[in-house]
Amino acid sequence: MSFLATALARVKPSPTIAVSTKAAELKAAGRDIIGLGAGEPDFDTPEHIKDAAKAAIDAGKTKYTAPDGIVELKDAIVAKFARENGLTYTREQISVGTGGKQVLYNALIATLNPGDEVLIPAPYWVSYPDMVLLGGGEPVIIDTSIDTNFKMTPDALEAAITPKTKWLIFNSPSNPSGAGYSRDELKALTDVLMRHPHVWVLTDDMYEHIAYAPFKFCTPVEVEPGLYERTLTLNGVSKAYAMTGWRIGYAAGPKQLIGAMRKVQSQSTSNPSSISQWAAVAALNGPQDYIAEANVAFQRRRDLVVSMLNQCSGIECPMPEGAFYVYPSVAGCIGKTGPSGKTIETDEDFVTELLESEGIAAVQGSAFGLSPHFRISYATSDAVLEEACQRIQRFCGGLT
Repeated sequence: MSFLATALARVKPSPTIAVSTKAAELKAAGRDIIGLGAGEPDFDTPEHIKDAAKAAIDAGKTKYTAPDGIVELKDAIVAKFARENGLTYTREQISVGTGGKQVLYNALIATLNPGDEVLIPAPYWVSYPDMVLLGGGEPVIIDTSIDTNFKMTPDALEAAITPKTKWLIFNSPSNPSGAGYSRDELKALTDVLMRHPHVWVLTDDMYEHIAYAPFKFCTPVEVEPGLYERTLTLNGVSKAYAMTGWRIGYAAGPKQLIGAMRKVQSQSTSNPSSISQWAAVAALNGPQDYIAEANVAFQRRRDLVVSMLNQCSGIECPMPEGAFYVYPSVAGCIGKTGPSGKTIETDEDFVTELLESEGIAAVQGSAFGLSPHFRISYATSDAVLEEACQRIQRFCGGLT
């Protein structure tokens, strides 16, 4: 009998981390590698946020806190939801975790029973299905396509709902596609959900503030208040404020659900870093200028990457509405021969050949549940992106 838990056999390691690890190994071996796999802003955390963390250390705010967040941070989150989303919550409806990932995990662990189904539109963030599996649930994938700009249709959502459906995990703007749902598109989806009162909604709004005009972000409960009592609205400071390493995520939802998540967290990690929590207070309550400044750079990079990739033979790259990823199709490259002499049969073959021949590290679409595509993060400098896209153009032009 294996010593390891059988549940572990249901999940796989993170493919995005695997790509970053492989790129680091090749770099260490002396290869000229451009890593486009990491999902984090390349900008530094704003100074006033770092200053708040230093002040917290100097003030001795280095002890345990309440398991799911200090009062000051919960109040800042309540104010954020009211100010930016028109949503009213109390402290008792707020959960703070060690990154959005833990908050999401807590919610699933606290609610899933064997046989419960969780709807996940593809392409999806790599961790969603595996968290569901660890929680004992069953991920049900709803395929999208490049023709709908990777957006789930109301008919597809309706068709996927069964009596066993417990959650819909909804991410806009999306990792990996950058697709963002308009208010009208969201209303069509929430109309479906209103017809199925047993389905709860877990919205991952982590890329809320990385959105490009004319697209305007909105969250499902904002569009349909009738979903308020069965929606967990998740967000965090990592992407908006370049605070990925600080590990602070948060969510708002019904008191009973938040209480259950608190119980899970109290018996696992307990509180997030006290210093990171005080930094997050400064992020949410302080100046917001950084967000607009970063978005100018992100949009410029998006436009550069989309333009250059669409000049590649065999690649089609839609224009994302938000986040800092593109999710190009490589359908036109399948069946061709790479520099190694191997036939490119899958998107994993494509990214493997691209890494080995041109030193570009990207993530295959199969990791996100929809092929044949690959994901590029453009959260790096213009010069690096231009060089990377030139290499991809050269690679695609050399396929036979």
